Formats: sequence, structure tokens, C-alpha cells
Amino acid sequence: TYVQDGDVVSVLAKVRDGRPIKIEGNDLCPVTKGGTSARVQASVLDLYDTARLRFPTIGGKEVTFEAVDKAVAAAMGGNIVVVSSPITSPTSKEVIAQFLAKYPGSKHVTYDAVSYSALIEANAATNGVAAIPDYHFENAKAIVSLGADFLGTWLSPVEFAKQYAVGKKIDEKNISMSKHIHFETVASMTGSNADEKYLCRPSEMGAIALGLLNAVKGGTVTGVDATLKAGIEAAAKALTAHKGAALVVAGSNDVNVQILVNAINDAVGANGNTINFGTTLNYRQGIDSDFATLVDEMNAGKVNTVLFVGANPVYSWPNADKVKAGLAKVKTTISFNEKLDETTALCKYVIPAPHFLESWGDAEPATGHFSFIQPTIAPLFKTRAFQDSLLKWAGDVNDYTTYLKNFWSIKLGG
Repeated sequence: TYVQDGDVVSVLAKVRDGRPIKIEGNDLCPVTKGGTSARVQASVLDLYDTARLRFPTIGGKEVTFEAVDKAVAAAMGGNIVVVSSPITSPTSKEVIAQFLAKYPGSKHVTYDAVSYSALIEANAATNGVAAIPDYHFENAKAIVSLGADFLGTWLSPVEFAKQYAVGKKIDEKNISMSKHIHFETVASMTGSNADEKYLCRPSEMGAIALGLLNAVKGGTVTGVDATLKAGIEAAAKALTAHKGAALVVAGSNDVNVQILVNAINDAVGANGNTINFGTTLNYRQGIDSDFATLVDEMNAGKVNTVLFVGANPVYSWPNADKVKAGLAKVKTTISFNEKLDETTALCKYVIPAPHFLESWGDAEPATGHFSFIQPTIAPLFKTRAFQDSLLKWAGDVNDYTTYLKNFWSIKLGG
């Protein structure tokens, strides 16, 4: 299973002479249905990337795992924070919880380089679910997108592209096709596939969402030019004509826009048909305010130890200088990232993680859908999974592979 930054795709790896050389989608996966993305296809190259970190270091100097464990044990304590990209692995979440339980007052903060925080917060406000629902584009006869590139980059394009294709296949006995209207500010994969596309400014997206809500409720559209007004009215007509089989999605990270979109979906009967809150998608879990609070705490000297797992906020957080300043005030900084990225370069202790093709693991991309990770090659370098480090530092005698097998043996009754 390919896992990175919250993305999860079930794959098959072709191995020649003990080395993975090609990745293909797994047709048996009910979520992605054999699909892959450019990132997934290119991930096999990361395995052989000469920029990968090859051994653990303290202050940039190579050390043994025993030495770094001893040094970390002596330095770690107080308020500990684990900062990670979205963790979709059930066992990894258990490992993190077990580690943090040893240090009262410690916490886990999820960080998304590309934030979906507004979508999660809007769902919490309007539906009581602080998560991302399962979308079903295959059930939609009318699709309206407000800047959400769901065929290219938005949330889970591998999954959504397969769903979208269902509505675009013509049944000769019952000729029909889904209607897709798209509003966007820059050219995208999704926009190029839309039946109707309207260009707008980023600052107009809120007005478009409000206008669309008014239009589906029989009101008038104001605050936009004539072209956009015509587009909004056309979108509202398509949505109301297919109540119960309509879907609106938005790429905005503005909570107010997402709340308006939720109201539109509620008005056109999307909930329970094209949107399922009973199943949630786990690809993105970060809340911007949580990380912003952590940055303030680091700068105030309230954090003793911070551990980074797959997150690189020094590169991608808007106020990177504030993150750098905060890290300088943290006594113990640890990175488990694969490469010497901007955040890892500022950490004193570095224990590089193995590539996913060298790893054991599991993933739950959507509620109730589980996928496993097994190594296709022995580790090329002196790497160690972050779960192994946390288990060791928490005093657990098991390594992660044993922990994983025991977890699922109990869960499955094996």
C-alpha cells in the first residue's frame, strides 16, 4: 500500500532480482479499483533516491541506533508533541497513543501541507462530524465544483476519477450522462473535463457559493457579473433537476464557504446519496489552528520535545520563520523523515524512516476499509520505522512487526 502525506493507494509491486521496478494499482481494492496517480507511479524511484538519509545522526554526525536511543532517553521529557502528516494506520495510532501515555500532558498534532481544515471544521459545525465524508460521484447526475480539482489533486483523485467515469459512460438503452459544471480560477484537470466551465477570481468563490445557495432555494443571484450569474443559475437548475442525485464540492479552505456548500448539498438532497457521513475519509485530518497553537507554544518555550513524522512545516507552513524560531527554543528535536528536508535539517536527532516498499504496516483510507503494507525488499540503508522507536522509548518489548501481527491476530481472531 502506497502511503504518503495521507494519500493511500492499494498497489502491486513488480519485483525483479529482488528489487521493485514497477508499481500498478490493485484491481481488488474497492476504494481505488486499480487506479494509481503520478505520485504513486513515481514512488518506486524514491526507493533508489540518492538523497535518502542512510543512517541515524546526532547533530549531523553518524551514530548507532543504540547511541541515539540512549541520548534521546536522557534528553526527552516534559511536554512532548508528535507532529505528523495524517496517520491512516490503526496500529500506528495505537503506538503513538501508547508512547504519549507515558508522558502526561503530551499530545499528537496532525499537520497537512495542503490543508483541508476548513472542510473538517465546517462538517463539525453543520453535521456534527469533525471529518471528511465519503463522496460518491458515481451516484451524481449533476456535479458542481467550486475550484475542487477532484480529478487531479483534490482529496482522493484516484478514487474519484473511477467514480466520475461511471456517470460519463453512455448506456445505449437508457441514454443519459452526468452534468458537470465547474468554477475555477486556474486551469485544472477537472476543469478540462467539465461540460461547462466558468472562470472566476479566488475572491469571488464565496459570492458564488452564496449565489448558488440562494438560487437552489429559489432566490436571486447577486454580487457577481452577468457571466458568473448565468453559470450559477445553470448550476442551480441542474442541481434542483436532480435532487437526491446532485453533488457540490469546493476546494476552498475557508470555513464559511464550506458551510455554504454543506447547506447547498443539504438543500439538493446530497446527504445519504452522493455524500455519506456514515463512512469518513481519513486522507486529511489536520486542523490549522492546532498547529498554529503548537507554534505559539514552541515560541513561548512550553514544549520540551517535538518529534516529526512525515511532516515538513518549515517548508510548507505559511509563516515558516515563526516555526524556525519556535524549533530553536525546543530542547529536544527529533525527525523520522526519509530525507534531509527543511525541518529535519533543524532537528538534533534524526532517525530516518524506511521507504514504504521496505516496510510493514497497515492503513485505513476510509472507515472500515483496511489495507496492509508488506516489504518487497530488505532495507537499503540503516533506517528504522518511527513505530519501532516509539515502542522502544515507551518500554514495549515488541518491535513494530510483531506489534502489527499481534494487533491484527487479536482483531481478526486469528
